[in-house]
Amino acid sequence: MIGFEECAAMLDEIADAMPYELYRDLNGGISVVPEHKYHPVARNNDLYILGEYKQDLIGNSIVLYYGSIARVYGCLPREEFYKKLEHILHHEVRHHNEYLAGSEDLELWDDEQILKYLNRNK
Repeated sequence: MIGFEECAAMLDEIADAMPYELYRDLNGGISVVPEHKYHPVARNNDLYILGEYKQDLIGNSIVLYYGSIARVYGCLPREEFYKKLEHILHHEVRHHNEYLAGSEDLELWDDEQILKYLNRNK
């Protein structure tokens, strides 16, 4: 299993490889925290939040939840884990850029995924 420190190093590598312009006004930065987080609508604690784009008093930031990522993807080989981490970060950076552009496309897609989850778990 990929440990927290290795996951954080991977995240740094992925973030450094992305164009800096994508981080405009991301004044709260990107972080990975050790805890896991359940989605508020999770049934039987089976729906994790892997990452979040946040806007608060501190500013705009991206937080990835290592505990959630490890629970969902922890058994994957390193290369596949890296690709999942890359996908999660790209998803959250897209949220940031859509927020700046006044678009809600990805937010609407996320909402559709939650509705599908709820319909499967009635």
